Amino acid sequence: MNVCESILGLNPYQGGKPIEELKRELGLKHVIKLASNENPLGASSNVKQAINCSLEEIHRYPDGNGYDLKVALSKHLGIEIDTISLGNGSNELLELIARVFVCKPTDEVVFSQYAFVVYPLVTQALGATAKIAQAQNFGHNLDAMLEMIGSETKLIFIANPNNPTGTLLTESEVYNFLSKVPTHIPVVLDQAYYEYLDIKDQAIGWLNVFDNLIITRTFSKAYGLAGLRVGYSVSRPNIADYINRVREPFNVNRSAQIGAIAALSDIDYLQESVRSNAEGLKQLEEGFKSLNLNYIKSSANFIAVEFDNALQTYEKLLKEGVIVRPIEMPNFLRISVGTVEENVYLIQALKKIL
Repeated sequence: MNVCESILGLNPYQGGKPIEELKRELGLKHVIKLASNENPLGASSNVKQAINCSLEEIHRYPDGNGYDLKVALSKHLGIEIDTISLGNGSNELLELIARVFVCKPTDEVVFSQYAFVVYPLVTQALGATAKIAQAQNFGHNLDAMLEMIGSETKLIFIANPNNPTGTLLTESEVYNFLSKVPTHIPVVLDQAYYEYLDIKDQAIGWLNVFDNLIITRTFSKAYGLAGLRVGYSVSRPNIADYINRVREPFNVNRSAQIGAIAALSDIDYLQESVRSNAEGLKQLEEGFKSLNLNYIKSSANFIAVEFDNALQTYEKLLKEGVIVRPIEMPNFLRISVGTVEENVYLIQALKKIL
């Protein structure tokens, strides 16, 4: 059986260990998960109510075009409907975008060291060539990325805030970068954690300036809908049309669409989510300082923390009923912000094992 060579060396994406799996493995009764950057507040009550109502039509296929959700997004963002593409989480959109623009092994995809793991995965899956710019202070070195752009460059990924480091580029830095990228090369600005910045949206307005800009966002983080898998991208209409051509039909299910619409209208929940996260980041930082642990200042809902032996610490935390995330950075673990009680439990567990 012939298999694409690019697939043979590919390791599947590994999510954070499920809570029930750890309970079964170690016979634990109390487990907290701080591994997958999920919103510890859960979904809002408005979203839950909307989803419950959606179950009356669960035997029907969803609207394959996601019209009502696109209308809600267009009003929320002040954009036209034909600029929006929907995905099974923004993760799927990253893959769809790559499929649109990356076609052959000599095609090059530029992204940063210590960036979102999906960028190298999708590049390798398509058999393309990854051009990885050396990180600068654990974040994007935009000058180095510009230098890597060549005749075979077909796509550029930028995560801001970045995952797994939590580092943040200023809006002026991103704008200046976009102004220097050749207009025929699409740039994906991955803003999965954008809402946590709690700032006025400027990036959407850049779509009127840069024809090659594609912005991806998700309902999985600040909106607390990770289990529903719904995200979106915003781009020029011609790019949105290309994405729609490779998109699977009904890729965003009915309940996800209805839940996302309800989430957009629940401003109070979003504000509470952002406030709670800011306080959680501060709580964790103070805890790590008390333990003399180095960490990377984060603008997202997680913190990358340095340990003498990260994998050993990870295993010891599992035995204490705490799930965190090993990452592709030597001696670092990524730790999601939890509830006040979960954050306290984590710090106490670290005190015990360190």
